[in-house]
Amino acid sequence: MDDMIIQLAKAAISAALGLESSFDLKQLLKAYPELEQNGAAFVTLTINPNDQLRGCIGSLSAYQPLYKDIIANAQSAALRDPRFRPLSLGELSEVKVEVSILSEPKSLLYTTMEDLKTKIRPNVDGVVLEYADFRATYLPQVWEQLPQFDSFFESLCQKAGLRGNCLEKHPDIKTYQVTKYKEKE
Repeated sequence: MDDMIIQLAKAAISAALGLESSFDLKQLLKAYPELEQNGAAFVTLTINPNDQLRGCIGSLSAYQPLYKDIIANAQSAALRDPRFRPLSLGELSEVKVEVSILSEPKSLLYTTMEDLKTKIRPNVDGVVLEYADFRATYLPQVWEQLPQFDSFFESLCQKAGLRGNCLEKHPDIKTYQVTKYKEKE
């Protein structure tokens, strides 16, 4: 199924850019009916050099069939990530696609920052941080760039629009895991 998930995301991006695609969605759903179950996915686009981030959009909770979530988030990552200009036709052949299918986020109860450190599993857990009206998430893959607990959470706090030391305010933390599908080099 690995290759089919990536092909689905790439076909969605191609369609959003106005290109024809021979991708057979009906055949995919016939072969993998589980894609019609509600699911949540993030689609991450990178481009060389150094696999530089080019777009990343996703859903934290399953509210629509997984295949529709992949299509919508692939198109949004390519065209509507507010951090980047829309993907151009010229970049399409250079972009690499990664699809992360999320488990349902679960609240993580903790008492202190030290307690939180013992409960978070780097490289395994994706993290959702919520405080008042502020919210941000990092996929488990972000641990590769930010392997230290303190730098990971400082950056996540800032992504949420909070101060880097926001863990002192004891925000709500949820964790999830992903099944990752990555385009082959």
